[in-house]
Amino acid sequence: MDKNEVLQQERTKLYEIFADVDPSKRKLVEGLIEDAAFLRAENHVLRQQLAITGMVKIHPNNPELQKPVETGKQYLKNINSYSVIIKTLNGILAKNEIEDDDDLSEFE
Repeated sequence: MDKNEVLQQERTKLYEIFADVDPSKRKLVEGLIEDAAFLRAENHVLRQQLAITGMVKIHPNNPELQKPVETGKQYLKNINSYSVIIKTLNGILAKNEIEDDDDLSEFE
Protein backbone atom coordinates (compact mmCIF):
# COMPACT_ATOMS: atom_id res chain seq x y z
CA MET A 1 0.00 0.00 0.00
CA ASP A 2 1.33 3.46 -0.79
CA LYS A 3 1.16 6.59 1.33
CA ASN A 4 -1.95 8.03 -0.36
CA GLU A 5 -3.86 4.78 0.06
CA VAL A 6 -3.00 4.66 3.77
CA LEU A 7 -4.01 8.32 4.13
CA GLN A 8 -7.37 7.76 2.46
CA GLN A 9 -8.03 4.53 4.36
CA GLU A 10 -7.31 6.16 7.74
CA ARG A 11 -9.36 9.24 6.85
CA THR A 12 -12.31 7.06 5.82
CA LYS A 13 -12.04 4.94 8.96
CA LEU A 14 -12.01 7.94 11.28
CA TYR A 15 -14.87 9.73 9.51
CA GLU A 16 -16.94 6.52 9.72
CA ILE A 17 -16.25 6.31 13.45
CA PHE A 18 -17.44 9.90 13.86
CA ALA A 19 -20.47 9.54 11.58
CA ASP A 20 -22.92 9.37 14.52
CA VAL A 21 -21.34 12.22 16.48
CA ASP A 22 -23.16 15.53 16.77
CA PRO A 23 -22.44 17.52 13.56
CA SER A 24 -20.97 20.49 15.43
CA LYS A 25 -18.54 18.23 17.30
CA ARG A 26 -17.68 16.40 14.10
CA LYS A 27 -16.90 19.72 12.44
CA LEU A 28 -14.76 20.66 15.43
CA VAL A 29 -12.60 17.54 15.12
CA GLU A 30 -12.16 17.54 11.33
CA GLY A 31 -8.65 18.98 11.66
CA LEU A 32 -7.67 16.34 14.18
CA ILE A 33 -9.00 13.61 11.92
CA GLU A 34 -7.00 14.98 9.00
CA ASP A 35 -3.86 15.26 11.16
CA ALA A 36 -4.29 11.72 12.47
CA ALA A 37 -4.69 10.38 8.94
CA PHE A 38 -1.63 12.31 7.77
CA LEU A 39 0.53 11.05 10.63
CA ARG A 40 -0.64 7.48 10.04
CA ALA A 41 0.35 7.73 6.36
CA GLU A 42 3.71 9.32 7.19
CA ASN A 43 4.44 6.61 9.73
CA HIS A 44 3.60 3.96 7.17
CA VAL A 45 6.38 5.31 4.94
CA LEU A 46 8.81 5.72 7.84
CA ARG A 47 8.10 2.21 9.08
CA GLN A 48 8.90 0.78 5.63
CA GLN A 49 12.25 2.58 5.72
CA LEU A 50 12.94 1.44 9.28
CA ALA A 51 12.35 -2.16 8.24
CA ILE A 52 15.40 -1.72 6.01
CA THR A 53 17.64 0.45 8.17
CA GLY A 54 16.53 -0.31 11.71
CA MET A 55 16.13 2.29 14.45
CA VAL A 56 19.80 2.37 15.41
CA LYS A 57 22.91 2.50 13.26
CA ILE A 58 25.70 0.33 14.68
CA HIS A 59 29.30 0.98 13.73
CA PRO A 60 30.58 -2.04 11.75
CA ASN A 61 33.99 -2.16 13.47
CA ASN A 62 32.98 -1.07 16.94
CA PRO A 63 29.50 -2.35 17.89
CA GLU A 64 29.59 -0.26 21.06
CA LEU A 65 29.32 2.87 18.91
CA GLN A 66 25.67 3.32 18.13
CA LYS A 67 23.70 6.20 16.72
CA PRO A 68 19.92 6.61 16.43
CA VAL A 69 18.67 6.92 12.87
CA GLU A 70 16.86 10.20 12.14
CA THR A 71 13.97 8.26 10.59
CA GLY A 72 13.54 6.44 13.90
CA LYS A 73 13.48 9.69 15.85
CA GLN A 74 10.83 11.16 13.55
CA TYR A 75 8.78 7.96 13.70
CA LEU A 76 8.71 8.15 17.50
CA LYS A 77 7.71 11.84 17.43
CA ASN A 78 4.92 11.06 14.99
CA ILE A 79 3.71 8.13 17.09
CA ASN A 80 3.51 10.35 20.16
CA SER A 81 1.58 13.04 18.26
CA TYR A 82 -0.73 10.45 16.72
CA SER A 83 -1.39 8.93 20.15
CA VAL A 84 -2.35 12.31 21.62
CA ILE A 85 -4.70 13.02 18.71
CA ILE A 86 -6.35 9.58 18.94
CA LYS A 87 -6.73 9.96 22.71
CA THR A 88 -8.40 13.35 22.18
CA LEU A 89 -10.72 11.95 19.51
CA ASN A 90 -11.58 9.01 21.75
CA GLY A 91 -12.43 11.41 24.57
CA ILE A 92 -14.86 13.23 22.30
CA LEU A 93 -16.45 9.92 21.32
CA ALA A 94 -16.78 8.92 24.97
CA LYS A 95 -18.48 12.23 25.84
CA ASN A 96 -20.82 11.77 22.90
CA GLU A 97 -21.82 8.31 24.20
CA ILE A 98 -22.39 9.65 27.72
CA GLU A 99 -24.64 12.41 26.35
CA ASP A 100 -26.60 9.84 24.32
CA ASP A 101 -27.10 7.74 27.46
CA ASP A 102 -28.34 10.77 29.39
CA ASP A 103 -30.94 11.49 26.74
CA LEU A 104 -32.25 7.92 26.98
CA SER A 105 -32.46 7.97 30.77
CA GLU A 106 -35.08 10.73 30.60
CA PHE A 107 -37.53 8.30 29.02
CA GLU A 108 -37.08 5.47 31.50
